[in-house]
Amino acid sequence: MPNAHIVVVGGGIAGAMTALHLQRRGEQVTLIDRWEPGHSRAASTDYNRVIRAISGRDEFYTRWARDSRQRWLELQAESGQNLMYECGALILATEGHCDWEDGTTDTFDKVGVPYYRYSRADIQSRFPQFRVPDIAYALFEPQAGLLMAHRCVITTISLFKAAGGVVERGRMTTDASERPRLDGKPVEADVIIVAPGAWMADLFPRTIKPISNVLGINVLYTSTPDGSDAFDMANMPCWIDHGQGSFGIPSSEGSGVKAAVVIPNTPIDLDNDERLIERQSMNRTRSYIKHRLPGLVGERVVDSKFNQVILTPDTHFIVDYHPEHENVLLVGGCSGHLFKHAPVFGDFVAGVAMRDYGTADRFKIAGRRKLSPKESPSGR
Repeated sequence: MPNAHIVVVGGGIAGAMTALHLQRRGEQVTLIDRWEPGHSRAASTDYNRVIRAISGRDEFYTRWARDSRQRWLELQAESGQNLMYECGALILATEGHCDWEDGTTDTFDKVGVPYYRYSRADIQSRFPQFRVPDIAYALFEPQAGLLMAHRCVITTISLFKAAGGVVERGRMTTDASERPRLDGKPVEADVIIVAPGAWMADLFPRTIKPISNVLGINVLYTSTPDGSDAFDMANMPCWIDHGQGSFGIPSSEGSGVKAAVVIPNTPIDLDNDERLIERQSMNRTRSYIKHRLPGLVGERVVDSKFNQVILTPDTHFIVDYHPEHENVLLVGGCSGHLFKHAPVFGDFVAGVAMRDYGTADRFKIAGRRKLSPKESPSGR
């Protein structure tokens, strides 16, 4: 399919990275979003995201994350933008509930991911910011860290445009057969790649909604203590705390400390709800900070984000053609962990779009099932 005309719908990191890879292959790509790329409704455009290889027993995502890390560094060198900071990631294994972390240790050994295993005393000595009476051990991944999410999206869009890609504004809907329509008219293209994030469930109510759950995620940024740099990324890693249903990122470029406590089944109306933090989340986050980060007790919330994720039952991504429309490729199902994989993900989607190969079984629409935390790459 030489010089194909391709339309990519959705200017978040999945759509932008896919468009960039296709444009650099010499295809004619138009990237369409309802709003300006990098807009604040997009889940891709918070300040930062964790990048880490930990995926339990799943070697596939572990290898993708390692490949993506290298590609992010290459994009950083190419663009001259600070896209990634390697401050490390600390994975806290709760006493009696360590299946995911135990599995990750075996996977890291197989794949060759550098890591350290820390005892509770090691954690307290190396990272005294954390209070860890309930932790059995921790894994520290030194080559993990954070991505400056909004900057990554904007930089990817800029590289796409520099390669000759076209960015347009428009709203996609679908008809009764779930065929895409743009501003009320059928979309005309050799390939239509639909990567609208959490909106995909509503756009494809028969195909995607039955295997999706859309949730709102409350994120708070807490001020660092006056006169202290202990919670800056130079002195503190990102962390994942499954036992508390939480994760976080140290203060980066003055953002404050990011802490997210995931409250299950927080509903969100994507088009009509205000992106405002719930009081319940404020209380839960402050309770978590008191438990895990006592040095932040009493510090004020300085910023907040209310994003959304679309979860598949097995937390695997979706990369598959629509069962009724052979040129419509559905892409996403981020399950909260797509961003870090974006450079490899976009390259893979480009190959599926151009029929270089089929999709992976795990990315197919059919055959989805709920995984146990022991099986799941996300530990959920």
